[in-house]
Amino acid sequence: MDRRESLKAIVLGTVSSAFLLESCGDTKTEEQAAQVLDTPPETAPLPGRMPEEIAHLKEITSRTFFTEPEMATITILANIIIPEDEVSGNASDAGVPDFIEFIVKDKPEFQTPMRSGLKWLDIQCQDRYENPFRECSEKQQLEIVDAIAYPEKAAPEMKKGVAFFSLMRNLTATGFFTSEMGVEDIGYVGNRPNQWQGVPEEVLKEHNLAYTEEQLRQCVTNGRNV
Repeated sequence: MDRRESLKAIVLGTVSSAFLLESCGDTKTEEQAAQVLDTPPETAPLPGRMPEEIAHLKEITSRTFFTEPEMATITILANIIIPEDEVSGNASDAGVPDFIEFIVKDKPEFQTPMRSGLKWLDIQCQDRYENPFRECSEKQQLEIVDAIAYPEKAAPEMKKGVAFFSLMRNLTATGFFTSEMGVEDIGYVGNRPNQWQGVPEEVLKEHNLAYTEEQLRQCVTNGRNV
């Protein structure tokens, strides 16, 4: 199983369904939210939004939480977790870093774990490679990620890094697979209108049934199949 297939398993299986649904149901990325900030509630393009929800979106998008260096690290980590492949682009192509920036402002309980985790990562890289994570070589970045990406294999002193990377992975997976690119990536098409072809002929025969000429004629007259 490759890295992208592993992430599909995470988001469709082990990621909390409540977290996933809450994230994609109650929040929007900076770009999506910007579409409604200056729109009167009665004409807002988000059905059912209350005035206080519009105000909340406006307040969140008016400020920045992560610093530029922190966003650079988040972008690198997200792209390590979900890289570009023959199916679709990487996490940053899907807007995951902006999604994470939005989520930590919308859900402040993520702010301390994310910021302290990013700081922990830089300290580890400074000790090992004499550079913060974002300035390390790709090989060095993958080495430190491998040290915290697998809880059952991680050293005891990496416990804090494991917790941080788990949160980062969940946020990345949620951001990617609730984006337009991610939805297309897993082939989800949602509910689509179709045309029922009627009960299969072999099933009708098994139960000694058949459509009458009147039924068939009525269906043709109505412009649809049985």
